Amino acid sequence: MRLVIERRLNVPRWLEWVAPVVALVAALLVIALIFLLLGVNPLIAYQRIFTGAFGSAYGLSESVVKAIPLLLCGAGLVLAFRAGIYNIGAEGQLLIGAVCATGMALTFPHLPAEVLLPAMFIAGFLGGALWGVLPAWLRVRYQVNEVITTLMMVYIASELVNFLVYGPWRAPEELGFPYSAKFSASAQLPRLFLTRIHYPTLILAVLFAVLIHIVLTRTRLGYEIRVTGENPAAARYAGMDYWKVVVLVMIISGGLAGLAGVGEVAGIQHRLRYPQGISPGYGFTAIIVAWLARLNPLVAILTAFLLGGLLVGGDAIQVVMGLPVATIYIFNGIILLFVLSSDVLTRYRIRWVRS
Repeated sequence: MRLVIERRLNVPRWLEWVAPVVALVAALLVIALIFLLLGVNPLIAYQRIFTGAFGSAYGLSESVVKAIPLLLCGAGLVLAFRAGIYNIGAEGQLLIGAVCATGMALTFPHLPAEVLLPAMFIAGFLGGALWGVLPAWLRVRYQVNEVITTLMMVYIASELVNFLVYGPWRAPEELGFPYSAKFSASAQLPRLFLTRIHYPTLILAVLFAVLIHIVLTRTRLGYEIRVTGENPAAARYAGMDYWKVVVLVMIISGGLAGLAGVGEVAGIQHRLRYPQGISPGYGFTAIIVAWLARLNPLVAILTAFLLGGLLVGGDAIQVVMGLPVATIYIFNGIILLFVLSSDVLTRYRIRWVRS
């Protein structure tokens, strides 16, 4: 007897949706074992996570706050992954978007909000797009693996932020802390009532998720993206412009992550801070958002909210139960591992055959 892994000719529709649910449940069971090893009752921990994220108006609003960057990055990653481009660098693209928006805010503090805020969003989109198009060009021109280049550029972006907040942009009034000067009122995004929900960015996130769904399902470009992702050789044989698809997809994917960076500095921080102060790993968590949504941008709206709630609940159990800060990152990694494994088992089947 030997083990054979073979590709499924036809994947049942029900399996595509059941597999990630089963994977998520399995991941939660493994996480429960980790809680037990830490000496924590997993039922109590999950209860604290749920009530911390969804059990109060504050928890719900904070879940939405964290869902905004997750949805912007996740929607862009859905587009890239559907094209077969594995953009792992949304975190770096988010940071560059934050840097470009900060540059606009610090350079033109006296512009009215009607002019300055759109300019910051445009600058952030262009910065993130540039950070995404460079790996795309290397992929098409020199066949450099985009997983490596996008990931390495995260560290470049992170060190650029550190250079700016410890160097030329560090504000004297911050008493040596790595912060830029606080943005003027015209560079700060409005919030919803008494919450931290910067609703212009939330509207953009939902709008782009819907637009990406329309592009993928209703346009010629979407057809080319899907064909390129499923079979690049067939796409080239059919006369599709591989260069155009890859570069355009990475411009959009990187640009949306850049918009997430704008939202964080203009809607939450109101200044540029050290990298972890801007993003606690939103660009990486967005990978889970995209795959858990089965690369469907509309479903990503829901998964972004759920993962945002997990981040909020994770903060709650750190405070209440005294768990280390790395706990939530372990959870994210386990969930991503199981979701990706379910995707492989959806497309392939394993069986024993006689030798």
